[in-house]
Amino acid sequence: MNQQLSVSKRDGRKEALDLDKIHRVITWAAEGLNNVSVSQVELKSHIQFYDGIRTEDIHETIIKSAADLISKDTPDYQFLAARLAIFHLRKKAYGQFEPPKLYDHVVKLVEDKRYDQHLLTDYTQSEFEQMDAFIDHSRDLNFSYAAVKQLEGKYLVQNRVTGDIYESAQFLYVLVAASLFSEYPKETRLDYVKRFYDAVSTFKISLPTPIMSGVRTPTRQFSSCVLIECDDSLDSINATSSAIVKYVSQRAGIGINAGRIRALGSPIRNGEAYHTGCIPFYKHFQTAVKSCSQGGVRGGAATLFYPLWHLEVENLLVLKNNRGVDDNRVRHLDYGVQFNKLMYTRLIKDGHITLFSPSDVPGLYDAFFEDQEKFEQLYVQYEQDDSIRKKRIKAIELFSMFLQERASTGRIYLQNVDHCNTHSPFDAKVAPIRQSNLCLEIALPTKPMNNVMDEEGEIALCTLSAFNLGAINSLDELEELAELGVRALDSLLDYQEYPVPAAYNATMGRRTLGIGVINFAYYLAKNGKRYSDGSANALTHKTFEAIQYYLMKASNELAKEKGACPKFNETTYAQGVMPIDTYKKDLDSVCDEPLHLDWDGLRESIKTHGMRNSTLSALMPSETSSQISNATNGIEPPRGHISVKASKDGILKQVVPEYERLKEQYELLWDIPSNDGYLQLVGIMQKFVDQTISANTNYDPNKFEGGKVPMKLLLKDLLTAYKLGVKTLYYHNTRDGAADSQDELKPEQADDGCEGGACKI
Repeated sequence: MNQQLSVSKRDGRKEALDLDKIHRVITWAAEGLNNVSVSQVELKSHIQFYDGIRTEDIHETIIKSAADLISKDTPDYQFLAARLAIFHLRKKAYGQFEPPKLYDHVVKLVEDKRYDQHLLTDYTQSEFEQMDAFIDHSRDLNFSYAAVKQLEGKYLVQNRVTGDIYESAQFLYVLVAASLFSEYPKETRLDYVKRFYDAVSTFKISLPTPIMSGVRTPTRQFSSCVLIECDDSLDSINATSSAIVKYVSQRAGIGINAGRIRALGSPIRNGEAYHTGCIPFYKHFQTAVKSCSQGGVRGGAATLFYPLWHLEVENLLVLKNNRGVDDNRVRHLDYGVQFNKLMYTRLIKDGHITLFSPSDVPGLYDAFFEDQEKFEQLYVQYEQDDSIRKKRIKAIELFSMFLQERASTGRIYLQNVDHCNTHSPFDAKVAPIRQSNLCLEIALPTKPMNNVMDEEGEIALCTLSAFNLGAINSLDELEELAELGVRALDSLLDYQEYPVPAAYNATMGRRTLGIGVINFAYYLAKNGKRYSDGSANALTHKTFEAIQYYLMKASNELAKEKGACPKFNETTYAQGVMPIDTYKKDLDSVCDEPLHLDWDGLRESIKTHGMRNSTLSALMPSETSSQISNATNGIEPPRGHISVKASKDGILKQVVPEYERLKEQYELLWDIPSNDGYLQLVGIMQKFVDQTISANTNYDPNKFEGGKVPMKLLLKDLLTAYKLGVKTLYYHNTRDGAADSQDELKPEQADDGCEGGACKI
C-alpha cells in the first residue's frame, strides 16, 4: 500500500513515495554500527507515513523512529539516529548532503549578516581554501543523537523564528578557530586554526554555549560567567540591575553579591527613614534577570550571595521555599550562603552565631573575605558591644535551617569564603574574592559600581572551556591541549566586546580563564577506578596536577610573547606562591600521591616572566556542552547508563560512552554509598584548581530509617567538605524514586550552566 502513497516536495510538486531511496539512506546511516536493524527503523517509520506527507516529515519520522530504539541493549541507535539527523540537517542548510566550499559559504553568510564581516577582511580566499582542505566533514558522523539535537537547538547559526539552519558542525568548529586566531601572524595562524579545529572537532576540547553559538556571528560577548557586586546604596543597586540586564541579554550566567545591603529597619539618611531590607532589592534583581530570554538559546538565571551572619538571614534562607506568599519569597533566583571557619567552629562547639546588619559593624564585612584573624577579632568585639543591634541564634539551629532549605529546594548553595581567599591565585589584601557565580565554580575579585559607566567598579568575567578526559590517552596530551585552550580563550578576551566599562577594565587587567573537564566518570570507568572507595584518588591527583601545571605553563609561555596581565602583581603567583603551597593540608590524610612535575622550575619562570592570565582553571557542570561530545557531565557520576534529558525538542536519550565494554566499571550515582569518596576527589581536584568546583551532594532517602536523611549526616558532609578544602557546594540532589534509566533533568537544570541557566559549559 505504501508504494501508492505520494510525497509533497518542497516546491509543491507531488511524486510517488520512493521506499528504495529511504532504504538506501537508512542503510548508509547504519554502516559500521552494532546491533541496529535497518528493517526495524523502516517498519517503525512506514506505519506513520500518510498520503501527501511532506519530504521533511518523512525525514523527521525516520529520525525519531531510530531515536526511539536507543536502549542499553542497542546503544548504537544513538549514532544511527544522529547520522539521519545530520543528513536531514545538511539538506536543510545546503539543499544537498555535500557541504559547499567554505569560502563560498562564508561569503553568502556574511552577505546575509549571519557571519561577522571580519572573516572576509581578515582571511584571504586562498586561506579559506587551505582551511577547506583540512576540514573533515565525516566527523559529523561521530555525533550522538543528543549532540545533533543540541547543535540544532542551540549552537548552529539559524533563524530562531523560522527554524531555518544555515551551517553544519564542521563549519562551526573551523570558523570558531579562524575567529579566535585571526589576529595571529599570517605565517603561523593557519597552523593554530588547524590544531584548534582538530582538538574541538574530535571532542578533545569542549566549548561552552556562548562560544559555540556566538563566535563567528556579529554577536561579540562570549563570557559564560559574569560576577557583579552590589554596594549598599541605591546608585549601586541600580547600576547592578542595569549590568544584569545587559549581560543576561548576551547569554551569560550571573552571580550577584548583595551581601553588603543593610538589614530591614536600619536607619537611612541619619534616621530620616528606615530601610526596607534586602528582599525588595532581591526582587528587583530577579526582575532584571528574567527580563531577557537570551536570544532563544536559554533563559536568564542568577545566583545571589550573602553571609550566614547577616541580620536578615532567617528570612533570606527561605526565599526559594514554596511555603509563604510572594511578598516574602524571591523564588526565581538561586542563593549562595557564605561561611567561614568561625561559623563552623561555633557549630562544633555548640555555640551561638551572632547576626548583624553589615551597615552597623564597620570593617566586618570586608574582613570576612580579606583577613580571617581580623574578622574573628572584630566579630567578638561587636558581639560584646551592647550598642549594636544584633541577634543571637544557636549555631546548630542556623546550620539546620540552611541544610533543610538546601535539601528541600536543591538550590541553596554554599561558599567557604576563607578557602576561596587563602587558597587563591589572588592576594586577598588587594583583590579579595567576595562571591562566586551561577554555578559555583568561579572565584574572582569584584568591586561595586555606583553607575553602569563607573570605571572604578569591577565586574568579573570568566571565559570557559573544558578538556574531555575521555578523549585523551596520555596525560602528556594535556600540554598541547592546554596551549591551544589558553591561547584561544585569551584571544577571545580581545575579540569580544564589553557593554559595561567595569567588565572591560577588569578583564583587560586580569585576563581570567576557567578551563575544566568533562567525561570524568568515563575516565574513571576506563581506568577501572571508582568514586567511592579511594581507588581514584591517586589518578585524580596526577591528572589534575598535570592539568593545572600545563595550563600555568601555557600562560607563562604566552606572557613571554605578549606580556603578563597588567594586574599580575595582585596575584599570589607574582610572589612565587602556587596552588600546591596553599591547599588544606588535611587533604594529605586521604591522598599522599607525590607531585610529578617541575613546579619549582615553573615557579621561577613565572616569577621572572609572569602569567598572561590570573586564573586558568574552574570545574563547571557542562550539562549541554558535554552532550555535544557524547560525554558524561563534568566530574559527576551518571545516574544511569542511559540518561534521559529534557530539551525543547522533547526527551533525548544518551548512553554512557563505551557502555557495552565498560558497563560494569561505571559507578552509578545512587549506587555510591555516601558522599565521602566523592568529596575526597573534589578536595584533591581543588588542591590544583585555582578557582573552584561545581560540586554536588547526593542523598537517597530510601537508605535511611523513615525515608528521611538524618541532619547529622548533612552536617557531617558539610564539615568534611570544609576540612578537605572544598570551596563551594552546588546542587543538593535527592533521589526521587524515578528509575535510574529515566534520569530526567529538571528543565531549568538541563541548560548549560554558566552556560547556563546554568554554568554549564
